[in-house]
Amino acid sequence: MKRVLLLIPTTSYRTQAFLDAAKQLDVEISVGSERPNVLEKTNPSDLLTLNFLEPEKAAQTVVEFSKKHPIHCVIGVDDQTTVVAATISEALSLSHNSVVSVSAARNKYVMHELLKKSSIPQAHYALFSIDDDPVAIARRVNFPCVVKPLSLAASRGVIRANDETQFVAAVRSIKAILQMPDVVPTCRDDSAYRQLLVENYIPGEEVALEGLLSKGKLRILAIFDKPDPLEGPFFEETIYVTPSQLPLNVQEEIASCTYQATKVLGLEEGPIHAELRINEGGHWIIEIAARSIGGFCSRALRFDQASASGNHISLEELILRHSLGMETDSFQREPDASGVMMIPIPRAGVLYEVKGLQKVKAIRGVEDIIISIHPGEKLVPLPEGGKYLGFIFARAVLPAEVEETLREAHQNLEFVIE
Repeated sequence: MKRVLLLIPTTSYRTQAFLDAAKQLDVEISVGSERPNVLEKTNPSDLLTLNFLEPEKAAQTVVEFSKKHPIHCVIGVDDQTTVVAATISEALSLSHNSVVSVSAARNKYVMHELLKKSSIPQAHYALFSIDDDPVAIARRVNFPCVVKPLSLAASRGVIRANDETQFVAAVRSIKAILQMPDVVPTCRDDSAYRQLLVENYIPGEEVALEGLLSKGKLRILAIFDKPDPLEGPFFEETIYVTPSQLPLNVQEEIASCTYQATKVLGLEEGPIHAELRINEGGHWIIEIAARSIGGFCSRALRFDQASASGNHISLEELILRHSLGMETDSFQREPDASGVMMIPIPRAGVLYEVKGLQKVKAIRGVEDIIISIHPGEKLVPLPEGGKYLGFIFARAVLPAEVEETLREAHQNLEFVIE
C-alpha cells in the first residue's frame, strides 16, 4: 500500500480532509507536525515530529523513517510546510518543485525580484528592515502603499497606508504583531522575520485562482470572484464564489498571467493558489503560493468524473491522486456554482455564543456552516489576528445566487462577545 507523508502544522484545519481522502483511495498517511503527539510512541508509523524551520534536519529524519515505512509522495499543505516538503521530496528523489522555486513563492520580495525580469505587471516595491526608522522610510515611498511582513500569511499584518502618519502607525503595528506569542516560535529563525515589504497599492477587482501543475503544465481548477472590495486599511477576505462571472477573455488572461508567473518562479508540480488584481493596467500577481487554498475553503470545491456523474471527490483527493501519479484529467469541477464565506471577527473579546446556527442551516442553498473558534476563546481581528470565526458554504445554479445565500446566512448570525 502506498504511503503519503502529510506535513501539517498542529493549528491547521485540513488534517481530517486529507485523512478522509486517503481513506477513499486506500492509501496510508503519515502526518508530520512541528509538535510531538502524545500517541507518537504508540503509533510510530503514522506520526512524526519535524522542525519545519530546519528543512535539512527534517529531511534527514524522514529519510531514516522511510527505510522502515517507504514514502511515495510528500505534501505540504500551507506556507509553513512548502519548503520543507520540497526539501524532503528532493532527499527521497520524489517528484517535487525545486526548493529554490518554493522558497521564491513563499518570499514576497524574492517573488517580486523574479517577476521583475518578466513582462508580468507588478507593483513598485521596496524592502526594509523592521528596525529602520519608519519616518525616514515614509519619505521614500509612494502613497497609497501596502506594508507587509515577509514572515506572515493570510493577510495578517498587511496594512494600507495613505500618508506618512498612517505608514508609521502601520510599521509600529506590525512590529507588535511580530512579538505576539503565537508568531515568535514560528518565525524567530526565519531570515524574513525582521523584514518589511512596501508595495504601491493596486486598485481593482481581486480574484483567486486554484490550479494544479504537472510537469510545468498548469491546469485551472477554479477561478474565484471576491465580490467584497478589498481596499484596506486591512485586507480581511470574506466571500469566494466560483465559477467567475468575469468575461471569458479576462479569465483566460488571468490563467495566462498565472501560468507565466509559475514559469518565472520555476514551479512545476502540485497545487498552486494565486491571488490577482485586475484593472485597466492589466492583471497583477499579488501572491502565488505552492500550496492549495487554505482553511476549510477547499470544501467549496468538488470534482466529478465524466463517467460517474454525481460521484464527487474533494480537492484533497484530487491532490493526492496527482501526487501519487493516478489519473486526474477525467475529474472536472462540478457544474453548479459554489462558494464560501470566511466569517470575519467583528471585534476583539472573548466569544461567548453564536446564535442563529439552525436558522442559517435551514436557508435554501446553505450546505454547511462551521464555527472554528470555540466558546471561551479570545477573538483577535485583523491585522493582529490570523483566524476567521468560521466558514459558511453554499451551492446554487448561478454564482449570484451563491453570493446572495452567503450574505443572507451571515446576516442571520449573532455573535455574543464579551
